[in-house]
Amino acid sequence: MFESTQGAMLDGLKVVDLTGVVFGPLATQILGDHGAEVIKIEGPGGDVLRHTVTPRNAPGMAGNFMALNRGKASVMLDLRQEEDREVLRGLLEEADVFIHNVRLQGMERLGFGPDAVRALNPGIIYVHCSGFGAGGPYAGLQAYDDIIQAASGAATLLPRVDGNPQPRFMPSLLADKVGGLSAVYATLAALIHRMRTGEGQFVEVPMFEAFSKFMLQEHLGGRYHDPPSGPAGYQRQLDPGRQPCPTADGYVVFLPNRMPQWRPIFAALGDADYLDRHGLETDQQIRAAQPEIYQHVRTLTPAQTSAHWEEVLRAAGAPCMAVRDLEDMTTDPHLEAVGFFARHEHATEGMVNDIREPVRYGAWTPAPPGDAPALDADGARIRARLAAKRGGEG
Repeated sequence: MFESTQGAMLDGLKVVDLTGVVFGPLATQILGDHGAEVIKIEGPGGDVLRHTVTPRNAPGMAGNFMALNRGKASVMLDLRQEEDREVLRGLLEEADVFIHNVRLQGMERLGFGPDAVRALNPGIIYVHCSGFGAGGPYAGLQAYDDIIQAASGAATLLPRVDGNPQPRFMPSLLADKVGGLSAVYATLAALIHRMRTGEGQFVEVPMFEAFSKFMLQEHLGGRYHDPPSGPAGYQRQLDPGRQPCPTADGYVVFLPNRMPQWRPIFAALGDADYLDRHGLETDQQIRAAQPEIYQHVRTLTPAQTSAHWEEVLRAAGAPCMAVRDLEDMTTDPHLEAVGFFARHEHATEGMVNDIREPVRYGAWTPAPPGDAPALDADGARIRARLAAKRGGEG
């Protein structure tokens, strides 16, 4: 362990953020959590995520917007107006990173395509969060999380598990969030390249390709080989028997890895000779019989509570956890102990449960999250600063 020092990892890094909803804002929030100054550019009316759910107090302060935009400055600009385009040019001249999720043709028309921005600031990292990569037949199409889940095959996974033929979306904005995480590492890689060479560059982060890579890491399966050695799909994830086990008061999940773990587990479950009765002696035999094993286990677990099974199955050497509800997360004892939530008073919204940066560093302790900004909360200040800078240069 190193001693914690003053100063954030990305102190001094300036990010101009022209993104909305989840993909881009998640990326810039992570950069901001690590110390970057993030200036969020919003059009008239603001980021659409501001209005997706009813706010507690101030208009435009929906909870999910606040959760993705804490600690940022907000400047409202109408880029159809030359005066506001000049403000953006001033910000880009001093920025390290420009990240946006507007189609490139639109940015070119506004005068903020890659070449125009590079002319303003040759060292800038220009990050385009796109739906589909340039050069393919889908390039330029609109993309949202549902669209990408459909295009990537993700919407067909649940039907393969439960037999209901209706394609369905996984109930999380997975594609947006994977895209956001991809944008973070791509931006940091480009910044390291600039440190070594002095070169700025254009970076494209296509959500379809990023999420397809994420999905196919395990689900490419036999299609990894050419010609194919089998079908696509990782069978363990697609096994219909891979379900939580019912208990007297909820559900529990446990996952033994090897054959030696199963004997004490069945003893704890009250059926010590199950493996012998069925001639299961090797890891290979256990893997082949898992659907039947878990079907039998689910007949045993309703006899006791989830807390009982957590205790006895962990004692038997099995990784085990009761199924939690989303409503339980803000009072989870582990998350409370590690300080996962940063409960604090927001300037207009009262007490909020912000989520701290979960990664821990030996040489730096993240500062508490700042407030999510009201629309154009920093507009006057930033316009005045840029005007003073232009006056000083004149």
